Amino acid sequence: MDATFYMEKTIFNYRVAAVMIVNNHVLIHKQADDDHWALPGGRVTVMEDSQTSIVREVKEELAIDVKVDRLLWFTENFFDYNNRNFHEIGLYYHVSPTEGSFDFQAEAFFGEEGERLVYQWVPISQLENIKLYPEFIRTSLNELPETPQHLIVKQYSIRAGE
Repeated sequence: MDATFYMEKTIFNYRVAAVMIVNNHVLIHKQADDDHWALPGGRVTVMEDSQTSIVREVKEELAIDVKVDRLLWFTENFFDYNNRNFHEIGLYYHVSPTEGSFDFQAEAFFGEEGERLVYQWVPISQLENIKLYPEFIRTSLNELPETPQHLIVKQYSIRAGE
């Protein structure tokens, strides 16, 4: 059971995300029918720690075994998605493959879950031109923090298909 709680007009969500970097490119993904991107990851399961969650999510989505290098950001993220208010706790981890390296490819591709999610390696220098949420990611990947940072991300709106 995901640590997501649905209320009348609000959703509380506990999410983890992976920061995977190769040759100054970061891997991002999106729902196939959306026009905005995010870092790969997913919801934490109740009674599962966040590091186990991110390892599981990357394995499920990309069939890659990773190890957690370090926590980069702990976020309290408040936004509107398709007319629902979200209060999201997010943990963003720098991860690396347990063997070899990430499969870097220039073209967009689908993950293990079929055509639901589209993945793309994007140059970090071009992130400011991409609709990427939460927005702090667009500039924060230029210089990763040495120690975990706590961020409060204020309201923004996302509409499917926009």
